[in-house]
Amino acid sequence: MTEFGKVAVLMGGKAAEREISLKSGQAVTAALQSQGVDAVACDVSSIIDLQQVADTYDRAFIALHGRWGEDGTVQAVLDDLGLPYTGSGMAASSIAMDKLRTKWLWRGAGLPTPEFVHVSPNQPFDADSFSIPFPVIVKPSHEGSSIGMRKVDSLEVLQEAVEFAQQYDAEVLIEQWIDGQEFTAGILYGEALPLIRLQTTHDFYDFDAKYQSNDTQYHCPCGLPEEIEMQIQQMALRAFDVVGARVWGRIDVMLDAQDQPWLIELNSVPGMTDHSLVPMAARASGRSFEKLVVEILKSTL
Repeated sequence: MTEFGKVAVLMGGKAAEREISLKSGQAVTAALQSQGVDAVACDVSSIIDLQQVADTYDRAFIALHGRWGEDGTVQAVLDDLGLPYTGSGMAASSIAMDKLRTKWLWRGAGLPTPEFVHVSPNQPFDADSFSIPFPVIVKPSHEGSSIGMRKVDSLEVLQEAVEFAQQYDAEVLIEQWIDGQEFTAGILYGEALPLIRLQTTHDFYDFDAKYQSNDTQYHCPCGLPEEIEMQIQQMALRAFDVVGARVWGRIDVMLDAQDQPWLIELNSVPGMTDHSLVPMAARASGRSFEKLVVEILKSTL
């Protein structure tokens, strides 16, 4: 493990997902240290912090979630400072954090993603021309962890949901609701990990279902026929590649009643506690949490 030198685990940041990032960073640091890596948890929230990291450490494990840390900003700064880091580069990170432009890319590549309407300062919400059947889901374009999202069942409350999402982002997606089962596909070095089926009593896998609820269930094996699971895994790998993502990440997918999979979004720095989804899928593939974090870190060599 000495070949890694001194490793900074970047966590915290200044996004709405800061507290989640701190938990991921602490778990990654402990796992690396348990394997003999000289790793230190670093709470970073400015370019000055990153400069100090580059002056002190040999490489960085990015455990930052949300804007600034996951949207390509930190990646661009680290590129300029010449410090190797885990995960996707600046361009792919920026696209993956942007739900709208990710969907445009996927659609351009012929990949299935639900119908949507884009709302922005230059393209305000127009109730008269809105034509997507209800229910729909309203999302800030640049937030993670389901922050600012609402399911909407009628036109009467859609404007309110859009305004709620705009508290988090000037750009908002109104997306077709897919009735069906929700899955997530972890990606690691060109391998699609075993799918996880998410089961929640909530309308969707929202912030509370992810981090606070005790009744969310995670099924791995996912219970799908092998050929359908492989179809989703191959689609996830293609979606990951189209965005230009690298090393590791997670693709979220809905499967409707006709067994048609729909791409929802790409997470380029997924949660990394020992209860998070990618570590869960990695365990199903025979990788411990400790082995997983070391494997990801090896991409910086």
